[in-house]
Amino acid sequence: MNEILKAIAQRFSCRDFDETALTDAQIKAITDAALAAPSARNIQPWHITIITDKKLIDELDAEGMNVLSAAEDKSVYERVRARGGKLFYNSPCAIVVSSDGSNYADIDSGILSQNVTLAAHSLGLGSVICGMMEIPLSGPYGNEYKKRMQFPDGYDFVIAILIGGVKTAKEPHKLDTGKLTFVK
Repeated sequence: MNEILKAIAQRFSCRDFDETALTDAQIKAITDAALAAPSARNIQPWHITIITDKKLIDELDAEGMNVLSAAEDKSVYERVRARGGKLFYNSPCAIVVSSDGSNYADIDSGILSQNVTLAAHSLGLGSVICGMMEIPLSGPYGNEYKKRMQFPDGYDFVIAILIGGVKTAKEPHKLDTGKLTFVK
């Protein structure tokens, strides 16, 4: 099996990171992989914010938990509390993707996210694609956080990818061949 197929097969969603900071070389390799992602008509409708400020990540985490605790439906809050109370799994790095909302921006951002996770895996790092960054960004301080993250005007959150050293590994998910249909 070639290295790319091996990385796809072995990668898993890490939900328990150690606190080791990423090196500048790791961040450059990951951001280069992000920027190499294809997009419809090569519009590249995204903006990528790289957060390595652990205090900001922890602040966003705490604010997200505050937003969840105030929600009418407490099920997500209780689920996160039951698994340790951390939305961002103690990650030392968050890649936050925002977009201009144009056609295919969500799809293009998803492709970018996959590039990031595979690049992180190839560097021996764990990653998880995480939509929960939307929680603090949609809360009462969301616009303030978007300014601190330097979202361009008119850009909104699409997805985040959390990256770091793996504290607890797990097996990749099993392939469900029932999801396949062959038309010959």
